[in-house]
Amino acid sequence: MGLLSWLGKLFGSPAQTRPAPPLRPLARPDPGAPSPASMPPRSSPSSAPQRPQQRPPSKLNLDPGQFAPLTGGQVRRRALFQVGSLFRNPWFGRRDLIPPASDDRTALIDRGMVGLGLLTPEQLVEIHEVGAQMEKLRPDLAQASSIADEAVKLDEEERKQRKEQKKAEAAERKRRHAEQVVRRKQTDIAFLGRGVSGGLADRRANVEKLQRLQLPVLASPADLAKALNLTIPRLRWLAFHSEAATVTHYVRFQVPKKSGGMRELSAPHRDLATAQQWVLMHILEKIPTHDAAHGFVLGRGTMSNAVPHVGRAAVVNLDLKDFFPSITFPRVKGIFQELGFSPAVATILGLLCTESPRRKVEYNAKPLFVATGRRGLPQGACTSPALSNLLARRLDSRLGGLAKKLGFSYTRYADDLTFSGNSDAAAKTAYLLARIRHIVEDESLVVNEKKTRVQRPGRRQTVTGIVVNHRPNVPRRVTKRLRAILHHARKEGLAAQNREKRDNFTHWLGGMIAYVQMVNPDKGKRLREAFKSVSG
Repeated sequence: MGLLSWLGKLFGSPAQTRPAPPLRPLARPDPGAPSPASMPPRSSPSSAPQRPQQRPPSKLNLDPGQFAPLTGGQVRRRALFQVGSLFRNPWFGRRDLIPPASDDRTALIDRGMVGLGLLTPEQLVEIHEVGAQMEKLRPDLAQASSIADEAVKLDEEERKQRKEQKKAEAAERKRRHAEQVVRRKQTDIAFLGRGVSGGLADRRANVEKLQRLQLPVLASPADLAKALNLTIPRLRWLAFHSEAATVTHYVRFQVPKKSGGMRELSAPHRDLATAQQWVLMHILEKIPTHDAAHGFVLGRGTMSNAVPHVGRAAVVNLDLKDFFPSITFPRVKGIFQELGFSPAVATILGLLCTESPRRKVEYNAKPLFVATGRRGLPQGACTSPALSNLLARRLDSRLGGLAKKLGFSYTRYADDLTFSGNSDAAAKTAYLLARIRHIVEDESLVVNEKKTRVQRPGRRQTVTGIVVNHRPNVPRRVTKRLRAILHHARKEGLAAQNREKRDNFTHWLGGMIAYVQMVNPDKGKRLREAFKSVSG
């Protein structure tokens, strides 16, 4: 916006909207003429009050010829010869003041604006009066500006001090928080990895139920650490879950399966194995299992699992696919929580008894054990069989009820399910198999169809490796092999019979003979006597 436009906008008389009235030569006042003040006021026909008289505007008292219109060229020539260089003019470029009328350049500009009808002389007088008042007030404005600057400076100093104070307070809070975290890590467990730490803050245990089951009352991680004779940091290290761990608490190795393929076993390291042994002895073994469960139960075994199925018209064998890995961490945690332990203790116990399948990789020349699946019961931990029996209690109850309804007998040894019945029940075998699949799937398990067998009396019937056609017996090939080993041992010596290069071959042979003696005492007794004669 130019100066002329700004002035026009200021006084409400832009050139395009209100042209200046033509100038009339100023007449000298007549001494004999009455002054406007001495003239009587005109009578008004109306009774409205008279307006107060306004003060006559000030005049520049200049020669009217000075305001004769000038062309643009005339203005530029006069500015060049009378005013000179604009850069030597002290008022040139100043936007913080109104130059005085005594300045030649300002007077020329005033004449040009009046001559062109942009402003009236009265308006110019008012403009310069405003400029004069601004000059009078300039020291006060400078002082006010100085005071304002000082106030701003003080405010900035106060802000800076407050900021420094807040920084110091934040640093102090951070330091105290770090101390609290260190102290809490030594006395409590609040996080054990992504996806598994839910419930660690809940320390509410069902004390009455734990006491009724004669289980240790454990509510907090500190209680469990004390019971395991471990420090809180050591317990956290054993139970912590990581998707890519730098160390693993298990030694993994593979053994061949009888049906082909390889089975991976995971043996825990010493500290973890000790903790799992405590869990087994003080918690899991105190919980009774279902009567149909015979695997890993004190006083029961393969023999007790096979006896109920001797001499039956139909023997049905089924296998649960990936039984241990399918029992995942949430289900194990739920078992401990159902017993009455707090969610915090149940979470830690569940992590101690489960592990993810892992694969060893290298990243930045460092070995990492990367999880390739969900945490489940490892095959090799002492707690896995007992936990599987506790988890399968409802499965055993449902399958046992189904078997009783259809006239079958039912037993389970780990992941092997066995049903047997007489000729009347054998006719319902197809319906039995269909119902078993539905119940197993409802319990979030899967039947391995490749290992499902229906054995009739015309062929050898076996249950967990024991022949049950007429009486419990071991397969004929086993006894024949043992007899051959003992026969050749009399001539060649017992060590020469170790053709499979077994470690502790003598102990292995003695264990096999003891197994035969358990199933068939008569055969076992004869083999035992032959073994003593060759082993000395």
